[in-house]
Amino acid sequence: MGQRIGIFGGTFDPVHVGHLVAAVNARYDLGLDRVVMMVANVPWQKAGARAVSPAEDRLAMVEAAVDGMAGVEASRLEIDRGGPSYTADTVSQMSALYRDAELYVIVGWDVSAELRTWERMEEVRDLATLVVVNRPGNPPPDGLHEQGWRIEEVTVPNLEISSTDLRARAATGRPLDYLVPAPAVRVIRERGLYSVLG
Repeated sequence: MGQRIGIFGGTFDPVHVGHLVAAVNARYDLGLDRVVMMVANVPWQKAGARAVSPAEDRLAMVEAAVDGMAGVEASRLEIDRGGPSYTADTVSQMSALYRDAELYVIVGWDVSAELRTWERMEEVRDLATLVVVNRPGNPPPDGLHEQGWRIEEVTVPNLEISSTDLRARAATGRPLDYLVPAPAVRVIRERGLYSVLG
């Protein structure tokens, strides 16, 4: 048997504790060998909607946040590939790199409702099991079994953390403590991200 690898893609602008809670719980609940936090190069869903921090800065935040975490790692695969980041391309590339691996694509409950909008969604469905990270009391994702997805559901505590709010906090100098991992906060401050001075 090959490895069981979770692919947890995102903009991570910034990475926060909710992302890490999802990663470690998915790894534990599903017995994954590792969870790869896949930093998007150009997140196509956000194109034109708002300014996105440079990919290398977002990668640095994720690398800092997961440093020393067992079984959770950052990846620059999508950054090195360049262009818009599509999950189908990433899953196909991971499948070629790890031929014997079982792949799991980890998404939030809200994202699971938008899968029909994904580029080449059928390729993702054929190559990977979908892991839906849900909150207590939320209904299970609707209609995915009928679309042919293999689905696992992982329930995590209800952490209401908004990246938009975190960016606003950083921009105005309000504390990010216990919302963003301390090593990632240091990256934000060192690089002056989100208009933080010092």
